[in-house]
Amino acid sequence: MITDVIIPAYNEEDAIANVVNALPLHLLREIIVVNNNSSDATTEHARASGATVLQETRQGYGYACLKGIEYLIAKPIPPDIVLFIDADFSDYPEEAAAILAPIINRNADLVIGSRALGNKEKGSMTIPQIFGNWLATNLLRLIYKVRFTDLGPFRAIKFDQLVALNMQDKTYGWTVEMQLKAAKHKLRCMEVPVPYRKRIGVSKISGTVKGTLLAGYKILYTIFKYM
Repeated sequence: MITDVIIPAYNEEDAIANVVNALPLHLLREIIVVNNNSSDATTEHARASGATVLQETRQGYGYACLKGIEYLIAKPIPPDIVLFIDADFSDYPEEAAAILAPIINRNADLVIGSRALGNKEKGSMTIPQIFGNWLATNLLRLIYKVRFTDLGPFRAIKFDQLVALNMQDKTYGWTVEMQLKAAKHKLRCMEVPVPYRKRIGVSKISGTVKGTLLAGYKILYTIFKYM
């Protein structure tokens, strides 16, 4: 099965090469880094590592992901699977094989890499992040009758199913929108445990009070929006 990777990246010049170089290239056709209006050398470092680099000047995680999807839709042969991973090297890219395996071998549609089920390095997730994941996943269970333990960004989904979800969120609600829409579309969803470490650099979301509050609000808003 053809698998491509989308990596949203905003000012990740110190981490992006580590992510690209650690991905299992024998499993992947193309690595797409979407530079989300960075002011540093993210583009240059990503290209030097062999990634395809797209430019998305509209700030927002969802904007970057949608740019990558738009690029894949336009390819003569779209992928069978798309893998998403963050650009900060907090996830272990070599775990991509474990994320992809349930789709390739067990016909899952969506696989979430769960930090809650895996081994987390001390300090890799803030208390607001841990609580936010707990609250959001419990709301998903109560409202949408689907069981997740995490909204982790390290995930894989069948590309045709992703396109059918008609993703809309442009910022912080991207991951939870995918999971609740997967539930509404009755996709076969699975989680696999993944290890997690402290990111390189400072988070643009959990690293600030403003970012944490905005992300929390948007996640809750998205959950209730699609009821």
